[in-house]
Amino acid sequence: MGKLKGLVSHHEAEVAELRADRELAVEYLKAAMESLDDPDNRAAGLLALRTVAEAYGGLAAVAAEAGISRETLYRTLSPKGNPTLRTLLAVLKTVGMRLSVEPEANRGEHAPDLGHDAWCHEQSNPGDSQEEWAQTRKSRLVGPATS
Repeated sequence: MGKLKGLVSHHEAEVAELRADRELAVEYLKAAMESLDDPDNRAAGLLALRTVAEAYGGLAAVAAEAGISRETLYRTLSPKGNPTLRTLLAVLKTVGMRLSVEPEANRGEHAPDLGHDAWCHEQSNPGDSQEEWAQTRKSRLVGPATS
């Protein structure tokens, strides 16, 4: 039986829709990237990134612009892929996106107080209050405050 004329595969339609609607592509990838947290469902996030790469230039072009081989990109964005951070960032940049971080929704008030823990472990002057330590730490990171 031959192919029916005028029919488009689900995958081809998905690629076309993502190509036509950038906002949809961003939301699609955000939702799929959440699956990377779940080892049993990691393939969905990798395949979604692959679909977005197909929509924004094709895998060969994305691989070339990202500075990796086409074969590496195919292997990395497969169900059993395991991209390095370098590869993930390069692919996202190539398709005009970037990686971002947000707090885990269910952590809320149970999140550790990293400021207090760091203060306890790094305190160089035992007499400093946590606020004094935080100001000293901030000035080391961004420079002293100017008046």
